[in-house]
Amino acid sequence: MDHITTPKPARPAPGATPSIIDGSQATFMTDVVEASRNLPVLVDFWATWCGPCKTLTPTLEKIVGSMGGRVRLVKIDIDQNRALVQQLASLGLPLQSVPTVAAFWQGQIADLFQGALPESEVRRFIEAVLKLAGSAAPAADVIADARKATEAGDHAQAADLYSAALNEDPERPEAWAGLARSLIALGDDDQAEAVLAEIPAALAEHADIAAAKTALAVAREGRQAAGERSALEARLAADPADHEARFALASALNATGDRDGAADALLEIMRRNRGWNEDAARLQLLKFFDAWGIDAAETMSARRKLSTLLFS
Repeated sequence: MDHITTPKPARPAPGATPSIIDGSQATFMTDVVEASRNLPVLVDFWATWCGPCKTLTPTLEKIVGSMGGRVRLVKIDIDQNRALVQQLASLGLPLQSVPTVAAFWQGQIADLFQGALPESEVRRFIEAVLKLAGSAAPAADVIADARKATEAGDHAQAADLYSAALNEDPERPEAWAGLARSLIALGDDDQAEAVLAEIPAALAEHADIAAAKTALAVAREGRQAAGERSALEARLAADPADHEARFALASALNATGDRDGAADALLEIMRRNRGWNEDAARLQLLKFFDAWGIDAAETMSARRKLSTLLFS
Protein backbone atom coordinates (compact mmCIF):
# COMPACT_ATOMS: atom_id res chain seq x y z
CA MET A 1 0.00 0.00 0.00
CA ASP A 2 1.34 3.42 -0.90
CA HIS A 3 0.90 5.65 2.13
CA ILE A 4 2.68 8.69 0.65
CA THR A 5 0.23 11.23 -0.67
CA THR A 6 0.69 14.75 -1.92
CA PRO A 7 -0.41 17.19 0.82
CA LYS A 8 -3.25 19.41 -0.28
CA PRO A 9 -4.61 22.53 1.45
CA ALA A 10 -7.95 22.20 3.20
CA ARG A 11 -10.87 23.72 1.29
CA PRO A 12 -13.96 25.26 2.86
CA ALA A 13 -17.21 23.48 2.24
CA PRO A 14 -19.41 24.89 -0.55
CA GLY A 15 -21.41 27.82 0.74
CA ALA A 16 -19.30 28.12 3.90
CA THR A 17 -18.47 31.52 5.36
CA PRO A 18 -15.02 32.58 4.09
CA SER A 19 -12.29 31.96 6.66
CA ILE A 20 -10.10 34.83 5.44
CA ILE A 21 -11.58 38.27 4.82
CA ASP A 22 -10.66 41.95 4.73
CA GLY A 23 -12.30 43.86 7.56
CA SER A 24 -13.10 47.48 8.24
CA GLN A 25 -14.53 49.72 10.90
CA ALA A 26 -17.99 49.30 9.37
CA THR A 27 -17.91 45.51 9.55
CA PHE A 28 -15.78 45.00 12.69
CA MET A 29 -18.69 44.24 15.04
CA THR A 30 -20.17 41.67 12.66
CA ASP A 31 -16.96 40.14 11.29
CA VAL A 32 -15.08 39.98 14.57
CA VAL A 33 -17.03 40.54 17.78
CA GLU A 34 -20.27 38.80 16.84
CA ALA A 35 -18.55 36.10 14.79
CA SER A 36 -16.27 35.27 17.73
CA ARG A 37 -19.28 34.00 19.67
CA ASN A 38 -19.30 31.00 17.34
CA LEU A 39 -15.62 30.50 16.47
CA PRO A 40 -12.27 32.11 17.29
CA VAL A 41 -11.43 35.14 15.15
CA LEU A 42 -7.89 36.36 14.53
CA VAL A 43 -7.52 40.02 13.62
CA ASP A 44 -4.37 40.88 11.70
CA PHE A 45 -3.62 44.59 12.06
CA TRP A 46 -1.25 45.49 9.23
CA ALA A 47 -0.09 48.34 6.98
CA THR A 48 1.18 48.59 3.44
CA TRP A 49 4.47 50.14 4.62
CA CYS A 50 5.09 47.40 7.19
CA GLY A 51 7.86 45.01 6.07
CA PRO A 52 7.22 42.25 8.67
CA CYS A 53 3.52 42.30 7.73
CA LYS A 54 4.46 41.04 4.27
CA THR A 55 5.88 37.92 5.95
CA LEU A 56 3.32 37.39 8.69
CA THR A 57 0.08 37.84 6.74
CA PRO A 58 0.81 35.03 4.22
CA THR A 59 1.77 32.77 7.14
CA LEU A 60 -1.52 33.51 8.89
CA GLU A 61 -3.45 32.89 5.66
CA LYS A 62 -1.67 29.58 5.10
CA ILE A 63 -2.36 28.25 8.60
CA VAL A 64 -5.95 29.51 8.83
CA GLY A 65 -6.61 28.06 5.38
CA SER A 66 -5.59 24.64 6.66
CA MET A 67 -7.96 24.75 9.64
CA GLY A 68 -11.11 23.68 7.84
CA GLY A 69 -13.16 26.72 8.86
CA ARG A 70 -12.52 26.32 12.59
CA VAL A 71 -10.98 29.79 12.88
CA ARG A 72 -11.44 33.05 10.95
CA LEU A 73 -8.84 35.61 9.93
CA VAL A 74 -9.91 39.24 9.53
CA LYS A 75 -7.29 41.59 8.07
CA ILE A 76 -7.43 45.25 9.09
CA ASP A 77 -5.39 47.91 7.28
CA ILE A 78 -4.66 50.37 10.09
CA ASP A 79 -4.17 53.31 7.72
CA GLN A 80 -7.59 52.79 6.17
CA ASN A 81 -9.28 52.35 9.57
CA ARG A 82 -7.70 54.95 11.85
CA ALA A 83 -10.85 55.62 13.85
CA LEU A 84 -11.25 51.92 14.62
CA VAL A 85 -7.61 51.68 15.67
CA GLN A 86 -7.99 54.67 17.99
CA GLN A 87 -11.13 53.20 19.50
CA LEU A 88 -9.50 49.83 20.13
CA ALA A 89 -6.36 51.48 21.52
CA SER A 90 -8.53 53.42 23.97
CA LEU A 91 -9.88 50.07 25.16
CA GLY A 92 -6.36 48.88 25.92
CA LEU A 93 -5.42 47.02 22.72
CA PRO A 94 -1.72 47.83 22.06
CA LEU A 95 -1.63 49.00 18.46
CA GLN A 96 1.39 51.25 18.61
CA SER A 97 3.21 48.93 16.22
CA VAL A 98 2.31 46.44 13.52
CA PRO A 99 1.91 43.67 12.83
CA THR A 100 -0.30 42.96 15.79
CA VAL A 101 -2.54 39.90 15.87
CA ALA A 102 -5.40 39.73 18.37
CA ALA A 103 -7.48 36.61 18.95
CA PHE A 104 -11.15 37.20 19.81
CA TRP A 105 -13.34 34.59 21.47
CA GLN A 106 -16.83 35.13 22.88
CA GLY A 107 -16.66 38.82 22.05
CA GLN A 108 -13.47 39.38 24.07
CA ILE A 109 -9.75 39.51 23.32
CA ALA A 110 -8.40 36.12 24.37
CA ASP A 111 -4.74 36.59 23.44
CA LEU A 112 -2.44 38.57 21.16
CA PHE A 113 1.08 38.82 19.83
CA GLN A 114 3.13 41.43 18.00
CA GLY A 115 5.80 41.06 15.36
CA ALA A 116 6.40 38.53 12.59
CA LEU A 117 6.77 35.26 14.48
CA PRO A 118 8.09 32.08 12.83
CA GLU A 119 5.41 29.83 11.33
CA SER A 120 5.81 27.23 14.08
CA GLU A 121 5.09 29.83 16.78
CA VAL A 122 2.13 31.26 14.89
CA ARG A 123 0.75 27.75 14.58
CA ARG A 124 1.14 27.16 18.32
CA PHE A 125 -0.60 30.46 19.04
CA ILE A 126 -3.59 29.52 16.86
CA GLU A 127 -3.79 26.01 18.29
CA ALA A 128 -3.79 27.43 21.81
CA VAL A 129 -6.69 29.70 20.86
CA LEU A 130 -8.56 26.75 19.36
CA LYS A 131 -7.98 24.76 22.55
CA LEU A 132 -9.33 27.64 24.60
CA ALA A 133 -12.44 27.53 22.43
CA GLY A 134 -12.81 23.78 22.96
CA SER A 135 -11.72 22.94 19.45
CA ALA A 136 -8.61 21.72 17.65
CA ALA A 137 -7.00 21.85 14.25
CA PRO A 138 -8.38 19.14 11.94
CA ALA A 139 -4.97 17.52 11.65
CA ALA A 140 -4.67 17.37 15.44
CA ASP A 141 -7.88 15.31 15.66
CA VAL A 142 -6.65 12.91 12.98
CA ILE A 143 -3.25 12.55 14.66
CA ALA A 144 -4.98 11.71 17.95
CA ASP A 145 -6.92 8.96 16.16
CA ALA A 146 -3.70 7.70 14.57
CA ARG A 147 -2.07 7.42 17.97
CA LYS A 148 -5.02 5.41 19.24
CA ALA A 149 -4.69 3.08 16.25
CA THR A 150 -1.00 2.64 17.03
CA GLU A 151 -1.76 1.82 20.66
CA ALA A 152 -4.26 -0.78 19.44
CA GLY A 153 -1.60 -2.31 17.18
CA ASP A 154 -3.37 -1.34 13.95
CA HIS A 155 -0.36 0.15 12.19
CA ALA A 156 -1.95 0.10 8.73
CA GLN A 157 -4.83 2.24 9.98
CA ALA A 158 -2.39 4.50 11.80
CA ALA A 159 -0.38 4.99 8.60
CA ASP A 160 -3.53 5.94 6.69
CA LEU A 161 -4.53 8.41 9.39
CA TYR A 162 -1.10 10.02 9.60
CA SER A 163 -1.14 10.36 5.81
CA ALA A 164 -4.56 12.02 6.00
CA ALA A 165 -3.25 14.41 8.67
CA LEU A 166 -0.42 15.40 6.34
CA ASN A 167 -2.94 16.11 3.60
CA GLU A 168 -4.58 18.55 6.00
CA ASP A 169 -1.33 20.04 7.26
CA PRO A 170 2.08 19.04 5.86
CA GLU A 171 3.87 21.08 8.53
CA ARG A 172 3.17 18.55 11.29
CA PRO A 173 6.44 16.86 12.36
CA GLU A 174 4.56 14.41 14.60
CA ALA A 175 2.51 13.25 11.60
CA TRP A 176 5.61 12.71 9.45
CA ALA A 177 7.31 10.83 12.27
CA GLY A 178 4.18 8.82 13.05
CA LEU A 179 3.77 7.79 9.41
CA ALA A 180 7.39 6.68 9.23
CA ARG A 181 7.09 4.71 12.48
CA SER A 182 3.87 3.06 11.32
CA LEU A 183 5.58 1.91 8.12
CA ILE A 184 8.51 0.59 10.15
CA ALA A 185 6.06 -1.40 12.29
CA LEU A 186 4.56 -2.80 9.08
CA GLY A 187 8.03 -3.92 7.99
CA ASP A 188 8.15 -1.46 5.10
CA ASP A 189 11.51 0.14 5.83
CA ASP A 190 12.04 1.38 2.28
CA GLN A 191 8.73 3.25 2.30
CA ALA A 192 9.56 4.70 5.72
CA GLU A 193 12.87 5.93 4.33
CA ALA A 194 11.04 7.52 1.39
CA VAL A 195 8.68 9.32 3.79
CA LEU A 196 11.59 10.65 5.84
CA ALA A 197 13.21 11.91 2.64
CA GLU A 198 10.06 13.92 1.81
CA ILE A 199 10.00 15.86 5.09
CA PRO A 200 10.25 19.65 4.60
CA ALA A 201 13.72 20.99 5.38
CA ALA A 202 12.32 23.25 8.11
CA LEU A 203 11.18 20.18 10.07
CA ALA A 204 14.20 17.96 9.47
CA GLU A 205 15.85 18.68 12.84
CA HIS A 206 12.68 18.26 14.92
CA ALA A 207 13.09 15.79 17.81
CA ASP A 208 10.24 13.57 16.57
CA ILE A 209 11.84 13.33 13.13
CA ALA A 210 15.27 12.53 14.59
CA ALA A 211 13.72 9.80 16.74
CA ALA A 212 11.93 8.31 13.73
CA LYS A 213 15.22 8.20 11.81
CA THR A 214 16.83 6.41 14.76
CA ALA A 215 13.89 3.98 14.86
CA LEU A 216 14.44 3.15 11.19
CA ALA A 217 18.16 2.55 11.68
CA VAL A 218 17.51 0.35 14.72
CA ALA A 219 14.79 -1.60 12.90
CA ARG A 220 17.00 -2.35 9.90
CA GLU A 221 19.87 -3.39 12.12
CA GLY A 222 17.56 -5.61 14.13
CA ARG A 223 15.90 -7.30 11.15
CA GLN A 224 19.30 -8.36 9.89
CA ALA A 225 20.26 -9.72 13.30
CA ALA A 226 16.91 -11.49 13.77
CA GLY A 227 17.80 -14.01 11.08
CA GLU A 228 20.90 -14.93 13.04
CA ARG A 229 19.20 -15.24 16.43
CA SER A 230 19.62 -19.00 16.84
CA ALA A 231 23.30 -18.80 15.96
CA LEU A 232 23.79 -15.91 18.38
CA GLU A 233 22.10 -17.77 21.20
CA ALA A 234 24.29 -20.80 20.50
CA ARG A 235 27.41 -18.62 20.69
CA LEU A 236 26.32 -17.24 24.05
CA ALA A 237 25.55 -20.70 25.39
CA ALA A 238 29.09 -21.70 24.51
CA ASP A 239 30.64 -18.48 25.83
CA PRO A 240 28.60 -16.11 28.06
CA ALA A 241 31.39 -13.54 27.72
CA ASP A 242 30.89 -13.24 23.94
CA HIS A 243 29.80 -9.61 24.08
CA GLU A 244 29.62 -9.22 20.31
CA ALA A 245 27.04 -12.03 20.16
CA ARG A 246 25.05 -10.56 23.04
CA PHE A 247 25.15 -7.11 21.43
CA ALA A 248 23.80 -8.49 18.13
CA LEU A 249 21.23 -10.56 20.03
CA ALA A 250 19.90 -7.36 21.64
CA SER A 251 19.12 -6.01 18.15
CA ALA A 252 17.48 -9.29 17.18
CA LEU A 253 15.31 -9.29 20.30
CA ASN A 254 14.29 -5.68 19.70
CA ALA A 255 13.36 -6.49 16.09
CA THR A 256 11.04 -9.28 17.24
CA GLY A 257 9.30 -7.06 19.80
CA ASP A 258 11.11 -8.20 22.94
CA ARG A 259 12.17 -4.76 24.13
CA ASP A 260 12.74 -5.82 27.73
CA GLY A 261 14.93 -8.69 26.57
CA ALA A 262 16.88 -6.37 24.29
CA ALA A 263 17.52 -3.91 27.11
CA ASP A 264 18.51 -6.67 29.52
CA ALA A 265 21.02 -8.05 27.01
CA LEU A 266 22.75 -4.68 26.73
CA LEU A 267 22.64 -4.14 30.48
CA GLU A 268 24.23 -7.57 30.97
CA ILE A 269 27.15 -6.52 28.76
CA MET A 270 27.58 -3.44 30.93
CA ARG A 271 27.51 -5.54 34.11
CA ARG A 272 30.24 -7.81 32.76
CA ASN A 273 32.37 -5.11 31.07
CA ARG A 274 31.00 -1.59 31.42
CA GLY A 275 33.35 0.05 28.93
CA TRP A 276 33.25 -2.70 26.31
CA ASN A 277 33.84 -1.51 22.75
CA GLU A 278 33.95 2.17 23.72
CA ASP A 279 30.69 2.06 25.71
CA ALA A 280 28.79 0.51 22.77
CA ALA A 281 26.18 -1.24 24.92
CA ARG A 282 25.08 1.95 26.70
CA LEU A 283 25.02 3.96 23.48
CA GLN A 284 22.92 1.29 21.77
CA LEU A 285 20.51 1.28 24.71
CA LEU A 286 20.12 5.05 24.34
CA LYS A 287 19.29 4.50 20.66
CA PHE A 288 16.63 2.02 21.69
CA PHE A 289 15.15 4.58 24.09
CA ASP A 290 14.99 7.12 21.27
CA ALA A 291 13.38 4.58 18.94
CA TRP A 292 10.85 3.33 21.51
CA GLY A 293 9.87 6.78 22.75
CA ILE A 294 10.66 8.55 25.99
CA ASP A 295 7.30 7.63 27.54
CA ALA A 296 7.32 3.95 26.55
CA ALA A 297 7.01 1.59 29.51
CA GLU A 298 10.06 -0.36 28.35
CA THR A 299 12.11 2.83 28.15
CA MET A 300 11.22 3.89 31.67
CA SER A 301 11.89 0.40 33.06
CA ALA A 302 15.26 0.10 31.35
CA ARG A 303 16.22 3.64 32.38
CA ARG A 304 15.67 2.69 36.02
CA LYS A 305 17.84 -0.42 35.59
CA LEU A 306 20.52 1.63 33.84
CA SER A 307 20.56 4.22 36.63
CA THR A 308 20.86 1.50 39.25
CA LEU A 309 23.75 -0.06 37.34
CA LEU A 310 25.62 3.20 36.73
CA PHE A 311 25.30 4.51 40.28
CA SER A 312 25.71 1.28 42.20
